[in-house]
Amino acid sequence: MNLLARLAASVAVGLIALGAANAQAKDWKTVTIATEGAYEPWNLTLPGGKLGGFEPELIQNVCDRIKIQCKLVTQDWDGMIAGLQAGKFDVLMDAISVTPEREKIIAFSRPYASTPAAFVASGDAPAALAKQPGAGQIVKLTGDAAHDKTTVDALRVALKGKTIGIQSGTVYTKFIDTNFKDVATIREYKTAPEHDLDLVAGRIDVAFDDSTYWASAFAKPENKGLAFTGPKISGPVWGPGEALAFRQSDKDLKAKFDEGIAAALADGTVKRLSMKWMKVDATP
Repeated sequence: MNLLARLAASVAVGLIALGAANAQAKDWKTVTIATEGAYEPWNLTLPGGKLGGFEPELIQNVCDRIKIQCKLVTQDWDGMIAGLQAGKFDVLMDAISVTPEREKIIAFSRPYASTPAAFVASGDAPAALAKQPGAGQIVKLTGDAAHDKTTVDALRVALKGKTIGIQSGTVYTKFIDTNFKDVATIREYKTAPEHDLDLVAGRIDVAFDDSTYWASAFAKPENKGLAFTGPKISGPVWGPGEALAFRQSDKDLKAKFDEGIAAALADGTVKRLSMKWMKVDATP
């Protein structure tokens, strides 16, 4: 390589290093945060288009603590991770459960909430679920088939031949598919309110979702007659809890939000806001 080529190569390497350093040292003054705006009480769109709910209030509190201006935008769940990777957003906040599969492609903050999930039926169908051991109580599942067998087997008996509604692409989708697709018909929906419509109309027998979502859904006049059936399911089966999601390269941004979430947990802000919106303490 001649001297001119060496100089050119040296400059190129220097520019690449400088660019990498600048990227790592990005001054995060403003970030765009995507949420669904349709998963009440976690997040919802209020009259006039403003976003409200547990997560929008919590994120505003956290952003104030870490002195970052946060812009909330709405995005359908099925396009969130792709939008994050493409740079359309900087953070995702949509009751996203931390799972090993997701950790392979995105990074998570420390969890800010943890809640159980449950089946819901219209009227007394299927009544068999209400007779299962643990009905009306909270049972903990680990995700280990041997440990969870008694509870899952009882649910499989009750749901045999039934149609189960589930929002696609959630941590609950895998649980339902893994444990019930060979004994029941699984129907997936783009949003949670869509499975509510079919549940009320009798097109499905039960739907499965977060218990705090259901508590909010029950309050809507159009969902009259919906009720919990069977046990509420909590525990490690859902992972460490719900957290913010980031690109894996944005470690500095994740660290800032981890600091803000830790402070909001420590001073009771998470508990206060979850009690306000969910009527339960969702502190993980």
